[in-house]
Amino acid sequence: MKINISKAQQFVAAGAVEALEPQVKAAQKALEEGTCAGNDFLGWLHLPSSITPEFIKEINETAKVLQQNCDAVVVAGIGGSYLGARMVIDALSNTFGWLQPSKMPRILFAGNNIGEDYLSELIGYLKTVKFGVINISKSGTTTETAITFRLLKKMCEEQMGKDIAKKVIVAITDAKKGAARTTADKEGYKSFVIPDNVGGRFSVLTPVGLLPIAVAGFDIEALVKGAQDMEKQCDISAPLADNPAAVYAAIRNAIYQSGKKIEIMANYQPKLHNLGEWWKQLYGESEGKDGKGIFPASVDLTTDLHSMGQWIQDGERTIFETVISVEKPNTSLQVPSDQENLDGLNFLAGKRIDEVNKMAELGTQLAHVDGGVPNIKISIEKLDEYNIGQLIYFFEKGCGISGLILGVNPFNQPGVEAYKKNMFALLNKPGYEAESKAIQERLK
Repeated sequence: MKINISKAQQFVAAGAVEALEPQVKAAQKALEEGTCAGNDFLGWLHLPSSITPEFIKEINETAKVLQQNCDAVVVAGIGGSYLGARMVIDALSNTFGWLQPSKMPRILFAGNNIGEDYLSELIGYLKTVKFGVINISKSGTTTETAITFRLLKKMCEEQMGKDIAKKVIVAITDAKKGAARTTADKEGYKSFVIPDNVGGRFSVLTPVGLLPIAVAGFDIEALVKGAQDMEKQCDISAPLADNPAAVYAAIRNAIYQSGKKIEIMANYQPKLHNLGEWWKQLYGESEGKDGKGIFPASVDLTTDLHSMGQWIQDGERTIFETVISVEKPNTSLQVPSDQENLDGLNFLAGKRIDEVNKMAELGTQLAHVDGGVPNIKISIEKLDEYNIGQLIYFFEKGCGISGLILGVNPFNQPGVEAYKKNMFALLNKPGYEAESKAIQERLK
């Protein structure tokens, strides 16, 4: 993985990135020594290097049980409990895999919304297949996931019987407490622990992400190896210029300090759409607090050049771009020649589709830079487990450093609780009587 900030540095004062090096070093030191705000959630920092072959074997053995007994597996979780797995699975899967026979179960995601039609349609599909469930919740009481698991547990038991259901329902939850732990112990489900010191948005390299990825048939050992190598590369002892996560944290803060408030992640590979979704949660939930923070957005290019491209090119100059570039596609396809050439594209005949895509990427970068948009470019060799593993740790480490430079606690999420309090009051949840009364007064 490589990072190029040359098309971003020209938009900040000379030496602005280098001037942030003391803050970068201080942030890394605080992370390593556990002296920063949120220091009880630093388990992700050296998580890759702590993963053992025995642990990977246990994950793969559980995945094999689900693969052998299920046509589909539903991952029930919200936020970091599903976004990381979905990002990796989508990046590595055949885009049209649902059209082709597969030995692996179809991975479905639920428990991330309260859409009645969504859940009804999911249940309608599951009636036609043998399915299992990976229930991901530390507490077991998160509303979206708990409602979904109620429905799925009941249906799975009715469809397969309790003895088989307990083989194909897996709990990933707290080690000792919570409704999900109690249920798992009572029913005899295979279970894995969500480490207490790893927040949800940093959890993709725990069982939260690794088990669904393994069930989908991907090489979690290679994924972890990529993260391990990036962990070494981003070590505190590395000079700023050789530490990609530190460089990323420094340049985005320098740009933010120059007045740019919105970071747009752009990709030129449709498979990376959910990388943007995972990244938005990671950075939005980590940095958006105390009246501060870069707003994370994402676009899929070239598709969105025909919609959002206008705003990026000519809109308010409060944005910068981080572009994910994949150097080598996994397949080869050429533009054919056409005798009539009515579309005028014979000048492209014989060229690989990826060459056209790369020229669109370069042309867009030049246009956006000319239009006043700083550009950071992050390049990976290809879409595979190793390279995705590198990206995961790179963005996680960059997030921790960046949040501390910004002056916030990157590891809490106090703003997430506000809507829950109001929702529970409106639903008359026991214990929320005072809040319910106050809201009813507001609604009069």
